[in-house]
Amino acid sequence: MTYESFFETRDSIEQVEESSSFAPKFDKDGLIPVVTTDYTSGEVLMQGFMNQEALIKTLELGQAVYFSRSRKVLWHKGKTSGLYQIVKEIRIDDDQDCIWLRVDVQGGASCHVGYRSCFYRSIPFGDKFNKESVKLEFEETEKVFDPEDVYKDAPNPTIL
Repeated sequence: MTYESFFETRDSIEQVEESSSFAPKFDKDGLIPVVTTDYTSGEVLMQGFMNQEALIKTLELGQAVYFSRSRKVLWHKGKTSGLYQIVKEIRIDDDQDCIWLRVDVQGGASCHVGYRSCFYRSIPFGDKFNKESVKLEFEETEKVFDPEDVYKDAPNPTIL
């Protein structure tokens, strides 16, 4: 089966926005953004991307599978760390160009740096905003796990 045949062709705005047709819109690189939140608390855990294969594998497995843009490979979240994201609900936005995963996080963390959420720092704004020097503020200070222990045998991810 080709992945293209799995998804419906995008024929009209009405079909995409007002029908039950599953016609996700992947960008020029073949990716769709994914926002992942904790199923119970609603906390934003991470933002990633899926290609067609990752989306289908997520649907098949009921576990989050992403596409790593830096490594150019499928990334089954938790395969190395044991911190699987068990999918409880999947939603797609109105024009079908963004996925929302609601997950149960096995092991309590989603961030490869060791924090629960990848959004562990805030950006000062308003009265706290300083044009000369923006300093991020840590909202999470304790890591759920030590990434050096968990990923010691994993290939080194390229982030920069």
